[in-house]
Amino acid sequence: MRWLEYSIKTDKAFCLVCYLFRDYTENKGGSDEFVTKGFDTWKNPKRLGDHVGLNEAAKNEYKIRLNASIDACRYQLRQGLHFGGHDESVESANRGNFVELVKYIADQNEFVSKVVLENAPKNNQMVSHKIQKELAHCFAEEVIQSIIQELDHDVFCLMVDGSADVSTKEQVAVVFRFVDKKGIVKERYVGLIHVQETSSASLKSAIDSLFAKRGLSMKRLRGQGYDGASNMKGQFNGLRSLILRENSSAYYVHCFAHQLQLVVVAVSKKHFEVSDFFDKISILLNVVGASCKRQDMIREDQLLEYVEREGSDGTKRCQANGLLRYFHTFDFVFYLQLMLLILGLTNDLSKALQDKDHDIFNAMSLVKSTKQQLCKLRENGWDSVIGKVNSFCEKNNTELLIMEEEFVDPKRPRKRSNITNLHYYQVECFYTVLDMQIQEFNDRFDEINTELLGCTASLSPIHSFSQFNQSKLVRLSKFYREDFSSMERVSLEHQLGIYIDNISEDQRFANLEGLGDLARVMVETKKHLSHPLVYRLLKLVLTLHVATATVERSFPSMKIVKTTLRNRMGDEFLNDCMVCYTEKDHFDKVTIDTMVKKFQNMGDRRMTL
Repeated sequence: MRWLEYSIKTDKAFCLVCYLFRDYTENKGGSDEFVTKGFDTWKNPKRLGDHVGLNEAAKNEYKIRLNASIDACRYQLRQGLHFGGHDESVESANRGNFVELVKYIADQNEFVSKVVLENAPKNNQMVSHKIQKELAHCFAEEVIQSIIQELDHDVFCLMVDGSADVSTKEQVAVVFRFVDKKGIVKERYVGLIHVQETSSASLKSAIDSLFAKRGLSMKRLRGQGYDGASNMKGQFNGLRSLILRENSSAYYVHCFAHQLQLVVVAVSKKHFEVSDFFDKISILLNVVGASCKRQDMIREDQLLEYVEREGSDGTKRCQANGLLRYFHTFDFVFYLQLMLLILGLTNDLSKALQDKDHDIFNAMSLVKSTKQQLCKLRENGWDSVIGKVNSFCEKNNTELLIMEEEFVDPKRPRKRSNITNLHYYQVECFYTVLDMQIQEFNDRFDEINTELLGCTASLSPIHSFSQFNQSKLVRLSKFYREDFSSMERVSLEHQLGIYIDNISEDQRFANLEGLGDLARVMVETKKHLSHPLVYRLLKLVLTLHVATATVERSFPSMKIVKTTLRNRMGDEFLNDCMVCYTEKDHFDKVTIDTMVKKFQNMGDRRMTL
């Protein structure tokens, strides 16, 4: 026994004892080598080599199985596919995406085929639901770590929005906006958090937990971006105010795209005829959406007549009758052409605001340009609009009005209006709607700190830095007291003079289109090292967001990842899948060696590589 205790102290001796014990149990009787030759065979190098070889072979087989599972997991995460199957037994015709993909990989490679699924040990097949979730978590953690490294403890903007998933759980998406080491503006999705309620305190607690988990500091926050909900932007108890109490430099900007939406919606609510127009369109959509046949018929101008004549639902027949009469009126054609013009202008702005490369100064310029176009339409667009209306009416056999005749109010047809059709449609409709739209633009987009934006404009490279203003940029640095000391502000004032002389004479900085281009070219030309304080100021401005479009895009992705068929999907697994599916460029860079190491370090494994 003393000998045995001594021998077990070394791995080699222990392996030798195990091997000989197995040899003894498998060869009971007189032919037993252990019995006939005794201890002399223990030092036989050939027998020891056989055991080591068997162990290495088992490790290789395990690694092949693990690699196959990682490859299957990578494909499904990237495509947002469902992992499991309803029946994953060997007899099943469809064992689920994950197992079927592993099976397909095995069919393409005979070495893989020999060691996976039914050819693998029953307790080490590497295809269980637990293994799938662990692999997904490893991928997600690598993606998040890569994003945190890209952030590099620099300043950033926080963007948050919430939505219910398919199982009616409230999920909050979190996105960071920052400038990377190459001077490029990035908006990175960093997680989906399930919250029990959407109060500002609950949201703040969830964000604090995320920051603590990822080793982030609220002090590095320089911007906040949310929609217009009171729990987000409330000045007293909203998430915005709770964060500002901790960090006064985390400036809030109301999402431009949401503000634009409110501008358009406001007109439809305040002007009766415009509201009535959209109500009728809504009814039409309900009637059309009732069947595929009706959607085809609307393209052939037969739908409403068919519904009115053949519809089985009395309500739908009445609606179709009312719509038919309305769609043949001058009012409908007039508001159709007017709203096409207005929504066409605002739609271009809406699409532009959803581009994450736009800086806040560019966004304000686009808003200003749109307002100017609306003003031009008001001043000079009447003849064009009424011309389109008359042309449409003639082409589609719709009633035409003589503008010089007296206007008849359809709500009071027997009462004289004492105004002409021209006065009603030009002054009370055309001018009024456009005035409302312009006023809403002025009101909604005035919520942003105009002084901050005015100072930001001085950094713009457009038109050969024509808006450069040294005193305004020094003033801008005072908005960020945590980033510039009093001595640095003095140094900044001197550095700005050298900066503008140096930059304006460099042809590489000609024809830049915005602050994002300026930051990128400064890094490419190493000017960010020559003018570090100016570049620091530029990065701070670029963290201010334009729109929460990146956050909004995560919710359609959530509907792909978590469907009605996988509505029991856990919150952590959902988050892992969302991170990998959304941040594909980081996800694609995760190597298989990194995954193997990460997976092995997660906990105790049956085999150590």
